[in-house]
Amino acid sequence: MATRRDKKGRPVVAITGMGMVTPLGTGKQDNWKRLTAGESGIRTISRFATDGLRTTIAGAVDHEFEEGMHSAALSEKLARIAGTEAIAESGIGSKGDFPGPFFLAFPPIEIEWAQRFAIAAVSGANDVVEYSDLVRVAPRPEFGGFYEQCKYGVVPDTLAEYFGTKGSPISLTTACASGATAIQLGLEAIQRGECQAALAIGADGSITAESVVRFSLLSALSTNNASPQGASRPFSKNRDGFVLAEGAAALVLEDYDHAVARGAKILGIVEGVGEKADNFHRTRSSPDGKPVISCMRNALSDAGVTPADVDYINAHGTSTPENDKMEYLGVSTVFGEHLKNIPISSNKSMVGHTLTAAGAIEAVVSAMTILNQRIPPTINYEVPDPGIPLDVVPNKARDAKVRRVISNSFGFGGQNTCLVLTGEPN
Repeated sequence: MATRRDKKGRPVVAITGMGMVTPLGTGKQDNWKRLTAGESGIRTISRFATDGLRTTIAGAVDHEFEEGMHSAALSEKLARIAGTEAIAESGIGSKGDFPGPFFLAFPPIEIEWAQRFAIAAVSGANDVVEYSDLVRVAPRPEFGGFYEQCKYGVVPDTLAEYFGTKGSPISLTTACASGATAIQLGLEAIQRGECQAALAIGADGSITAESVVRFSLLSALSTNNASPQGASRPFSKNRDGFVLAEGAAALVLEDYDHAVARGAKILGIVEGVGEKADNFHRTRSSPDGKPVISCMRNALSDAGVTPADVDYINAHGTSTPENDKMEYLGVSTVFGEHLKNIPISSNKSMVGHTLTAAGAIEAVVSAMTILNQRIPPTINYEVPDPGIPLDVVPNKARDAKVRRVISNSFGFGGQNTCLVLTGEPN
């Protein structure tokens, strides 16, 4: 059998397994059904009191949340669910024995208020407490295992042991681009010949009172509390911010020849990746759009394709006034006249912004778009923005010939990553 190589002489990297959990449900097929039906997973927050908060809605994965679970534990659980589904579909290795490295996009972990209050209660009000004393008392039951789980490297190590991956796991956080970055690292490891398969997961279970407060202080969140399911409105003139959400997605990436040799089903190909740092501002994008433009161009160049080869854009599409405008500037510059022929839609209109997990979730949706030849819609698109003249696949899914997708992930601080995906090569 001839060795399959891409246009740059590198191993072709296939997707042989995918898993997903979002506010819409658990499992990629259930999610796909609901996404293409135009359903919303945004609800009023019930996990904690929202009195006095400007935003009281979110895309919480309450169907996997357990009472008293802190964000690190929920994020780990979501990663485990998605990874288990992906590995099972791939049929690679055996239970607890994955034959490749592990790349995990995971949110920053910090002590939440429940744990802070518990520490204060056992330490004594205003007492000076030695660090060694906190270490000693932290594993007590009232801390919910938080200290043990949040020690440096514990979550990726725990997941690596569970999945049986090889080598030291890599855990990363590149803001809203993290999920795509995890896929990038897996792709490049296979292209360099370091492994024949890799597991990439993006997970985020960070809906807490403090996270809602912090994003509210940035004026980043929608305050359309009266209509939760209509709150995320990417590219609409009346958009007023993103909706915080949770979820996870996993992809088994594999050398194409290796996958074919073992009889695996090829679900898609990751053709290329582009990245470009911004460094303009901690949250805002550079007003000239150059980093976003360069990121997309780098992805197309890495894949060895042109803008005219792209059939669909899976938008970052957060529903914030500035980000949507910036994304339009980017795609209109990169795709030019061809843009009028390219549908572009935002999954975040239905699942919200899953932060660290977003790039991985949207990569899975992009691959499923190619597999099913059906484009999920941008829902809640009732008031078009004349300054953003895009075909956003408004409100209803669309059957279309889709051979290639570019999936955009633009993170706070200018951490930008774009993926190019296509179907099985002829």
